[in-house]
Amino acid sequence: MHKQYFSLFPLPFSRLFLGLVLLASPVAAQQLPTASQAQSLLQMPGVADSLHQRLQQSGMSQDQIRARLRASGYPESLLDQYLGASRPGQGAAEPGAQQLAAIQALGITLVTERNPLPVDTGFIRPRADTLAPPSRVFGVNVFRRRTNQFLPTLAGPVPSDYRLGPGDMTVLILTGDVELAYSLPVTREGFMLIPQVGQVFVSNLTLDQLRDVLYARLGRVYSGVRRGDNATTRFDVTVANVRTVQVYVVGEVNQASSYQVSALSTVLTALYAAGGVTELANTRRIEVQRAGKTVSAFDLYDYMLRGDTRNDIRLETGDVIFVPVHGTRASVSGAVTRPAIYELNAGETLADLIRSAGGFRADAALRRLAIHRILPMADRGPGPYPRAVVDVPLSLTSTANGAPRTGNGAVVPPLGLENGDSVVVDSVPPLGEGSLFVSVAGMVTKPGRYAWREGITLRDLVSLARGPAVGAYLQEAEIARLPEDRSAGQLATTIRVPLDSTYLFERDSAGRYVGPPGMPFPARGAPEAVLQPFDNVLILRQPNFELQRTVAIFGEVRFPGTYSLRSKDDRLASLVDRAGGMTPRAYQAGVQFYRKTNSAGRIDIDLTGALSNLAGRDNMILQPDDSIFIPEYQPSVKVLGSVNSPGSVLWQQGKGLDYYISAAGGYSYNADKGRTSVKFANGGVKTVRRKILFESSLKPGPGAEVFVPAHDPNARKDWLGAIGSIAQILGSTAAIIVAVVKL
Repeated sequence: MHKQYFSLFPLPFSRLFLGLVLLASPVAAQQLPTASQAQSLLQMPGVADSLHQRLQQSGMSQDQIRARLRASGYPESLLDQYLGASRPGQGAAEPGAQQLAAIQALGITLVTERNPLPVDTGFIRPRADTLAPPSRVFGVNVFRRRTNQFLPTLAGPVPSDYRLGPGDMTVLILTGDVELAYSLPVTREGFMLIPQVGQVFVSNLTLDQLRDVLYARLGRVYSGVRRGDNATTRFDVTVANVRTVQVYVVGEVNQASSYQVSALSTVLTALYAAGGVTELANTRRIEVQRAGKTVSAFDLYDYMLRGDTRNDIRLETGDVIFVPVHGTRASVSGAVTRPAIYELNAGETLADLIRSAGGFRADAALRRLAIHRILPMADRGPGPYPRAVVDVPLSLTSTANGAPRTGNGAVVPPLGLENGDSVVVDSVPPLGEGSLFVSVAGMVTKPGRYAWREGITLRDLVSLARGPAVGAYLQEAEIARLPEDRSAGQLATTIRVPLDSTYLFERDSAGRYVGPPGMPFPARGAPEAVLQPFDNVLILRQPNFELQRTVAIFGEVRFPGTYSLRSKDDRLASLVDRAGGMTPRAYQAGVQFYRKTNSAGRIDIDLTGALSNLAGRDNMILQPDDSIFIPEYQPSVKVLGSVNSPGSVLWQQGKGLDYYISAAGGYSYNADKGRTSVKFANGGVKTVRRKILFESSLKPGPGAEVFVPAHDPNARKDWLGAIGSIAQILGSTAAIIVAVVKL
């Protein structure tokens, strides 16, 4: 009949109407989705897949799900199409409002792409203040981050110590001789009404205690219910939905009010629901009052510093969580792990404060610390300075009164603190800022500053600097020391101390130094030089020491390659001779010489003159990274650019530029004759600018390249300037002719 009735309406409307009908029924009144929530879920994609996944993860067998559906008043086959081992096929229908209400009655949360089906979280709305600035009071910031660490665990079975109460929804399943399932709410009076059995008082019972009661009560009606292996009827009772309890959070919290929270909630849950504590809160004693009596005092430091939650008790309806105003507080700053403002219980001392702050950092001075204390009004003198400083020395040895040690061995005296004290722990200053040091520079592997200690020697400092570098002068070193008298403006006093080869690190098994050859430094037993604070040591370089200089020669020589210079006076001719001389195909006039030093680039030299006149300027002294290339003889001249037949022309002795251009077909119509250039075999380039009535005398050599550029079609010609130049030339010519005639 229902199918015929709903066929008169569109599918979405029929589902919504069915949800409204179910919400009005007694079975669906148990935390079921509202009509708008059901309609929103029905319009979301992937609801069938989500339903199938949640049923598989529920931990219940198919028979148990069917039994619970039957006990809740639903058809036991309502969810069969979603109970298979695999995902629903293409033919599986999307769930309707009745299916959504049924899975809610089973205590299963259906999570979709947008919003989850509302479950019994116990929170009207979550409290999280992420925009508030961080607080220096320890324990306040933990509630200002968005987190779910304080939410009660709603998935899975309830804890074994959970006590039933009014509002809980339980499920009783009997299997064996009888197959029954009942959904049994706990009434306000604390009873559970079981069909054919009657009322059973369950308030404040755990599940184990309830099972003991049910063995007796069910055994009166079902003869097969008994303890032991001979039972023919077995039962199981679980909690489907957890009740909500109303608690009151007052005192120094961000939003003092009454809150409906899950019965699984604890003190931390209620504090998080109230938005956390304020900076004035007493986090060491948060009281839980029940029926006018304090049943628990929760210390937040136990949870945050030691993970102790024994006093984080589970809440009940009517509980009052009271957060009083803080008591004695002291701040700690400086070289501690967690600087903040901490609250102190009665009897806690300076050592407890340091321990709460995580102990000293590795860079703590560990000699003394300072306590800045606010003086009582009677002890304050004139002026705006109401504080006094208490200097507290630390030691590294245990004391007779049993003062506790910190993690790094310092002993903190058991000194009492007062409200408002500020503890400052000094840190070791960075190297060079207030600390004593010595410096080493020059020919060492790792120059720099090193911490000074009593009795440090020059050998120790060189060892810290990872030994002398290659080329170090190990006869003596210079030490610059602060002067004793500065009256004459003296900045430093320098002394020379002896060294020897024992300062070298790299040695073989026989004790011999392993490294490049250099000046001999016998191990003559140089005395140790004790350094003073701020000494600056200079390890000298060996005179004229440097690593090999290399030059490269390639091309038409017998042994091309990279050669090391034998002295700083090695010249070009000597290098050519070491390379075996030139081959018969070498073209000396085309030598290309490049110098990297000072970015000199190409240098035009006459190799023939350098080899014939060793004292001439062309026989240059070589520099590191010089590069010499001697090309092969090419008896041709290449003509490129705006000529009619670009190509190579055989070189002719004494022929000028016009000969090679003519051999290449002459200039093309767009040739810019005045900017013709010649690149010689040695890399040099010359540009010819033709003048009227004169012919260029430039003569390309073997291997040269002639390039004729084209006119720029966008460039304007300066005819007026050209005419002026011609007139000037004609005038000069006429003057010369007149002068010659007069002679």
